Amino acid sequence: MRSFHTISVPHRDILEGRLTMDVFAADLWEVYKGRGPDEYKDGEQFFRKTYQTEGLRNILAIVEKRLMGMGGDPVIQIQTPFGGGKTHTLIAMYHKADQWNARKVVIVGTPMSTSDTPWGMLEEQLTGRIGRFAAQVSPGREAIYELLSENQPVLILMDEVLEYVTKAAAVTVGESTLAAQTIAFMQELTEVAGTLEKVALVIALPASAMERYDESAEKLFEQLKKVAGRVEKIYTPVQDHEITHVIRQRLFARIDHGGAGEVIGDFIDYATKESILPAGTEPSEYRKRFESSYPFLPEVVDVLYHRWGSFPNFQRTRGVLRLLSLVTHCLKDRSLPYISLADFDLFDSEIRRELINFAGPEYDSIIAADITGMESGSKKIDLSLGDAYKGLKLGTRAATTIFLYSFSGSGGTENGGTIEEIKRNATTIENPASVVTEAVEQLKGMQGLFYLQHHSGKYYFTNEPNLNRILLIRMENVRDAEIKESERELLKNSISGVAMKVFVWQELNTDIPDTTDLKLIILQERDDEFMKDTMNMRGSTPRVNRNTLFFLTPLESERTGFYNLLKREIAYRLIRDDKTLNLSNEQKKEIKTELTKTEGSLNEALRRYYRLFFIPGRDGFKEHDLGIPTYGEAKKIDDLVYEKLRTAGEVLERIVPLVIKERYLKDAKFVLTEQLYQSSARTPGEVRIVDRVVWENGISEGVREGLFGLGELAGEEPVCRFFGKSTSVALSGSEVIIREDLCIAQEEETARGSGYPTGTDKTDEGETCIRDSGTMPPIDPELTVSGKESVRKKIHLKFTIPKGKVAGIMGVMNLLQSKFDRLEIELLAEGGEILESDYDNKIEEAFRQLGIKLNERSSGRYQKEATRNA
Repeated sequence: MRSFHTISVPHRDILEGRLTMDVFAADLWEVYKGRGPDEYKDGEQFFRKTYQTEGLRNILAIVEKRLMGMGGDPVIQIQTPFGGGKTHTLIAMYHKADQWNARKVVIVGTPMSTSDTPWGMLEEQLTGRIGRFAAQVSPGREAIYELLSENQPVLILMDEVLEYVTKAAAVTVGESTLAAQTIAFMQELTEVAGTLEKVALVIALPASAMERYDESAEKLFEQLKKVAGRVEKIYTPVQDHEITHVIRQRLFARIDHGGAGEVIGDFIDYATKESILPAGTEPSEYRKRFESSYPFLPEVVDVLYHRWGSFPNFQRTRGVLRLLSLVTHCLKDRSLPYISLADFDLFDSEIRRELINFAGPEYDSIIAADITGMESGSKKIDLSLGDAYKGLKLGTRAATTIFLYSFSGSGGTENGGTIEEIKRNATTIENPASVVTEAVEQLKGMQGLFYLQHHSGKYYFTNEPNLNRILLIRMENVRDAEIKESERELLKNSISGVAMKVFVWQELNTDIPDTTDLKLIILQERDDEFMKDTMNMRGSTPRVNRNTLFFLTPLESERTGFYNLLKREIAYRLIRDDKTLNLSNEQKKEIKTELTKTEGSLNEALRRYYRLFFIPGRDGFKEHDLGIPTYGEAKKIDDLVYEKLRTAGEVLERIVPLVIKERYLKDAKFVLTEQLYQSSARTPGEVRIVDRVVWENGISEGVREGLFGLGELAGEEPVCRFFGKSTSVALSGSEVIIREDLCIAQEEETARGSGYPTGTDKTDEGETCIRDSGTMPPIDPELTVSGKESVRKKIHLKFTIPKGKVAGIMGVMNLLQSKFDRLEIELLAEGGEILESDYDNKIEEAFRQLGIKLNERSSGRYQKEATRNA
């Protein structure tokens, strides 16, 4: 469909935005002085942009007839509501007077001071000077008669007389006032005009003085009407059915009626199919109305002229012209086939200001809160109707339509729009009108507007908050302490503590232990200094296991959304529990539903918020993002972090033996296994393992596969004990992994019977070992191997194993088994209990599979004694 501005082409001043009120506020005095806009002072332009209504044509014909001495009414009073076309009609007569060869007298009360008098201006404009009429007392009927009779034909145009009389009431003239003298003059002037054949007196008066003045002015106004009312006839230049023609003539230079007919026909077909034409109106009747108002939908003119026009200071025709000129200018670059109430851009400051001048200043913030603001309910509804309708902005269009239907000067039941009226204005021909109904339903819902009301089938805005607004007020009054407590509880409920030890909002790094366990530290907000200090220190003591810390912090851009959701959940609970609120059953049900929905959304919101995690690296922290959570994902937040670390290779559950060989034995003869284990926990950026068993299994597998050997240091040289066969790993003492070629060389020496020459370096010249300075940065430089030490032939230890430390003890057992041929273990477990079936199936069976014999004691406790020869 063609755009409206290619069918109804706006005048240049509309297109250029020269839309000051002066353009539409006709001023007879400015025209008389040769000033003001060209469309008023230039007669040709004036009539080109003026639609000559039946009333205007009638008045012009009567005045022309009178000035030609062919009868007609001598005194004409033009009386309309403020802005209804009175002054416009006087200007039309002013320009026509030149064609009628009549003398013109212009008396306008607005620019006059109390030193001026109407009779003085009458004499000056007809004779060029003030002589006989210089006093502040009315000159009398005879003097007026002589002056007018000598200058016929004379057209006297009087505007804003009431304003002058109101000012003159404050000036004393003898025992009278200047206002009383003016009223006497008006009586004399009307009488004289009736006696002269070619004198026409036209007076413009408002419909009521209360439109602009106070009660005292109203009394003067009644006197003026009484004096003039004896001889004059009252004319109204614009009838209601003519307002659309006046608008089109003033705003548009030309109209392609054929193009307009196509658009109107398409709309009528669509509206008939969708059943959105006004009730009781035939399509042919509505078509005629639309043809008269195009490019505006008929409701646009009806609502502005009758509803908004009933405000005392709206200025009817002038106000409608001004507002529609702003709307037309705002939409001139839009591809709209016609203009409806929904197309009024309330974000435009000039349009909004025009409307709130009458609705009330409080509606400026209401418009922002409910319609134009980026976080307004209307904008949210725009996006919630589905991808097919997002671009249509049906939430904003429906809310804008409702706003314009919400006001009238008369108030009462007329305010508000029905769903049919809203659909007719807010819909577009490209979509079903039923989508607008869905938009309106959402607008009045809990996620909708704050000031929208619905009563007796009508939707309207007021300055009283609805349930949505009550919710917002409660949200605004939620204390920070309540938010923090809810956030902390939500975090604690989102932690499993299985894969890592988790610390929530620790303020002191002394509360974070210095152990080899993997630790996730959740911060309330990103704090680079705290993370750095915690990684390096524990209180005043340097931290040893620096590579075991991970930090999780919120994503700042998600903070507002997350906190708003938290506050919403708290506010819903407060409203639900507040017995002083007089809520309906429907509202109570709605709150319960929304509270359940909000609680369900919080877990996902928490994941969106707490998603930045930091990993220790060689050059500081590496920053990662957990990303947007998968819909329906139920994993705990620490499990998600662990999974991300594992898949990124930052935490290993298994070490491939080939990696050990390539990484640690490429440039070294041997590496202490204790150094490998400790380095993974102590050196930032080094390989991290879930548990020491990972190292034990990786090394054991590599030894079995013959990728490297396992042995010990004899003095300064490695002695390969295990190569190509299974063995346990101790990860302590002088235990080392040894390069493959060294182990092969030792085996060959052993095969020749010479043994391995302790202290002899079999490596190529220039090769270094792991302990040489600077060759292996990942290995902690503090870990060194001392020279020769005294030895133990037998070890006897008795100790209690703390909970969670069994795996660590097994490493020591592996070391002892590698050093001694026989290990004897006595195990005592007490302070708890175990089922007999568990003992049989899990303990005894495990030992049977290992080939270890258990010896029981008869005391009721079981003595486990295992003897195994290496």
